[in-house]
Amino acid sequence: MALSEEPAAGAREDGAEEGALARGGVLEAFGDGAETRELLGRLRAVLGDRAAREGVLERFRVIMDKYQEQPHLLDPHLEWMMNLLLDIVQDKTSSADLVHLAFKFLYIITKVRGYKTFLRLFPHEVADVQPVLDMFTNQNPRDHETWETRYMLLLWLSVTCLIPFDFSRLDGNLLSQPGQIRMSIMDRILQIAESYLVVSDKARDAAAVLVSKFVTRPDVKQKKMADFLDWSLCTLARSSFQTIEGVITMDGTLQALAQIFKHGKREDCLPYAATVLECLDGCRLPDSNQTLLRKLGVKLVQRLGLTFLKPKLAKWRYQRGCRSLAANLQLCAQGRREPQTHAETPDGDADDDVPEEVERVIEQLLVGLKDKDTVVRWSAAKGIGRMAGRLPKELADDVVGSVLDCFSFQETDNAWHGGCLALAELGRRGLLLPSRLVDVVAVILKALIYEEKRGACSVGANVRDAACYVCWAFARAYEPQELKPFVAEISSALVIAAVFDRSVTCRRAASAAFQENVGRQGTFPHGIDILTAADYFAVGNRSNCFLVIRGLGGELMRQAVCVLIENLSLSKMPFRGDAVIDGWQWLINDTLRNLHLISSHSKQQIKDAAVLALAALCSEYYTKEPGEVDPARQEELITQYLAELRSPEEMTRCGFSLALGALPGFLLRGRLQQVLAGLSAVTHISPEDVSFAESRRDALKAISRVCQTVGVEAGGSPDEVVCEENVAQIFRTLLDCLRDYTTDSRGDVGAWVREAAMTSLMDLTLLLGRDQPELLEAQVCERVMCCLAQQASEKIDRVRAHAARMFMALLHADGPPIPHLPHRGDLQELFPRSDMASVNWNAPSQAFPRITRLLGLPAYRYHVLLGLAVSVGGLTESTVRYSTQSLFEYMKGIQHDPQALEGFGGTLLQVFEDNLLNDRVSVPLLKTLDQMLANGCFDVFTLEENHPFCVKLLALCREEIRKSRDVQKLRSSIGVFCGMVQFPGEVRRKALLQLLLLLCHPFPMIRKTTASQVYEMVLTYGDVVGAGVLDEVMAVLSSTAWDAELPLVRGQRNRLCDLLGVPRPQLVPKPSTH
Repeated sequence: MALSEEPAAGAREDGAEEGALARGGVLEAFGDGAETRELLGRLRAVLGDRAAREGVLERFRVIMDKYQEQPHLLDPHLEWMMNLLLDIVQDKTSSADLVHLAFKFLYIITKVRGYKTFLRLFPHEVADVQPVLDMFTNQNPRDHETWETRYMLLLWLSVTCLIPFDFSRLDGNLLSQPGQIRMSIMDRILQIAESYLVVSDKARDAAAVLVSKFVTRPDVKQKKMADFLDWSLCTLARSSFQTIEGVITMDGTLQALAQIFKHGKREDCLPYAATVLECLDGCRLPDSNQTLLRKLGVKLVQRLGLTFLKPKLAKWRYQRGCRSLAANLQLCAQGRREPQTHAETPDGDADDDVPEEVERVIEQLLVGLKDKDTVVRWSAAKGIGRMAGRLPKELADDVVGSVLDCFSFQETDNAWHGGCLALAELGRRGLLLPSRLVDVVAVILKALIYEEKRGACSVGANVRDAACYVCWAFARAYEPQELKPFVAEISSALVIAAVFDRSVTCRRAASAAFQENVGRQGTFPHGIDILTAADYFAVGNRSNCFLVIRGLGGELMRQAVCVLIENLSLSKMPFRGDAVIDGWQWLINDTLRNLHLISSHSKQQIKDAAVLALAALCSEYYTKEPGEVDPARQEELITQYLAELRSPEEMTRCGFSLALGALPGFLLRGRLQQVLAGLSAVTHISPEDVSFAESRRDALKAISRVCQTVGVEAGGSPDEVVCEENVAQIFRTLLDCLRDYTTDSRGDVGAWVREAAMTSLMDLTLLLGRDQPELLEAQVCERVMCCLAQQASEKIDRVRAHAARMFMALLHADGPPIPHLPHRGDLQELFPRSDMASVNWNAPSQAFPRITRLLGLPAYRYHVLLGLAVSVGGLTESTVRYSTQSLFEYMKGIQHDPQALEGFGGTLLQVFEDNLLNDRVSVPLLKTLDQMLANGCFDVFTLEENHPFCVKLLALCREEIRKSRDVQKLRSSIGVFCGMVQFPGEVRRKALLQLLLLLCHPFPMIRKTTASQVYEMVLTYGDVVGAGVLDEVMAVLSSTAWDAELPLVRGQRNRLCDLLGVPRPQLVPKPSTH
């Protein structure tokens, strides 16, 4: 989080934001063991083929790279992988090229898992020292193709140096021949290490590791440490960072020194520390333009500083009692936190002498905090933290003060960034005492908004990111009571940074810091609510931050003001004629006009608040006398709102539709026709607003509310009330909306419209039935009930339940019974009043068995069958199962009633004919027909050749799929044609012809599906194919590759035509273009 650099000037952040989300899933185990073993086993075979060798190497690299972020998954498999490769290396018959190839594979594994884990798996017994040393004799340090071999050999040699025997015991007699002295193993290892510390490849890093293990051995440090350090210091003194060779040499030497002072014992290294520090000062590394050298210099100087100080834990450091997140959350859930006191422990080591070199070390680390590169600043910050942990309390406090000096506006952004990193390190180590928090929090709050103009761009994103890291570290470091005085400031600053910062890294860092404080501290106000809206991933999208999450301020204020207007109006505050009323009206209009700019989760609440405020405002302040309208205000308001209904913004239409519905009766009086016409126009679907389902829904709600407001009077004026002249048009508008099946990326959005239409129909019908039942025509009542029955039998649970409730409410109206309900007596018997409370209409298992009872009532059969066809042929498993079961139960009950079966069949054909080429109905209807035919629902019709039902059904199916390229429709029709083969006569012949035509359809999938289902059909209906040709027909269907080229398939299809006695289809020549 805190290591990000400032983006380059002019760089776009958009791409970073788009790719910020994690790619790929988290792996659970190493799943490539078999392939890895196979690749490693092929090394000898592919050695001679360069292309094959490179292919194996690249494939292994790809496998290993998958585990870069989860390298621990390799641990159970490292040993067998290393053994396979070391078998090759230790095999005397292996060629040099094969050994180099094996070491390349070893390096790839090491790169992913890290050499520290891999190191201990190397063989490291006494017998391994000499063979490893001997391998170095064949190495050429200048061969850049085999550097992996040298790198791995140096690591192997470093682990063999850990054997617990004096190396001199392995030398034997060094005088092998008179006058010739053989070099000792100790000297050979040191010579190898020194030679590889100055090479230009990665073997230099491994050589530094070798030195740290070798020179710090008890036997080696007595004889060789002084000489090696002398060689190192001389090498540094001779080298210059102005040349490439000098940079390489200094890099290796500094690595080696840093490793020695890190791993060596303090008493062994202390005599040389001052000399090394003096030499390091002379190298003037801070002046170098080489980032790596400056980083190594800082790393070495902190190790020297730690050598000067005794290793100990400061007794005065701050220690938080409970660092368990689970314990924190448990205490929060219990509504209490156990207070813990942190008494300042006296500094018992205050009398320890602190060498004067320590001050020089601290000074150099403070300079490192201001370095121009992040890695150097980060290393210096860690050094500051480590050093302060060994200093007396007063001196450590002085260090904190020096770090705080970095936060001056005379300092650069580099100093601010380094200072933040140092404070985070000090805080998480308990070295930043609570008494310093007042000063520290003040500078961190400034760092959270730090930005500095630099030419045409600005810098400071890395500072803000590091400041978030400090807040994150403090959440883990301190008890809640320590940070409680600063909670308001820190939480506000983090929320602002998480929502408004331009940099995606800063927004995410702020969100992560806020989350850590919510979990660890438990004192951040509204923590969970804020995290829900502005979590780590939500703030990654800039537009989401600036346009959606920002609503936490402005949107709440707009809603609050609307609530205030409503309550002031209801309280009858004396503002009649005051200019403030115009301001309130403007605010309400502006809110309704700009709903599309409000975030989706707040839109409904703000819309509702504005509509309620408008209703209260108009009722209180827009009358001259009680019940008397101000004509000018009425004209202005109605005209403006009707114009807004034609807005190109859907949400604007929604807002002003509901606003018109909320107007009091005196404002609607005399303008009712205009208002209803305007709202009715919103409900109509046109090509440019086909997806405006929400505006159509709200317009329907408004029509219902307007009717309730103005009331009913049979002989009244159509501009004043619902009356004989306008009631038919109102019903027509509402009923037309029940045919809204608009779909878009959100799904069946037309369902919102249908639900609103059903509610409005119920409200209007109950209103008329109570006040003016003579206005309810029989035809209208029948259509209302039939349409509700259709919706109650369709596939969406929510819509079906809503329709059923509306149906039951009209059937069992509390007031006077609704007139002209078809089959009222039967309905009350089939759907008793008790069903209103006891039946869960959302559940298909309860709804469909009841709704299919309506199939026995002729007035409802068409609409119920239309709805059932969509449900039976749908996709939802529970809906399909229970709707199918209920339909088949009904069909089973009428099998012995020819009249009922004929009536059902005729209605089914009428549904098909009315919805021909309407894919919403026709495709599921074909699936429904397939199931009905397969389950013997029409077996009675097989007794008569060319039954009219079968003839018309075949004709409709052929018309439905003619020239169709809809795969789903074509596949559904195949089952219907197969089922119709059971009907004798001309219907069977034409159905077979249609299936044979589909066997040569341009789509291979259709050909294969047809062949498969015809095969099953032949087995099911044994009388379709003669016994003499049955085996041959089955063989052709099963053995032909129906997805092959059409000319090959056509020959087999024609053969089937001959066998089945069906005329061969003739190719129709395409019309000439000339």
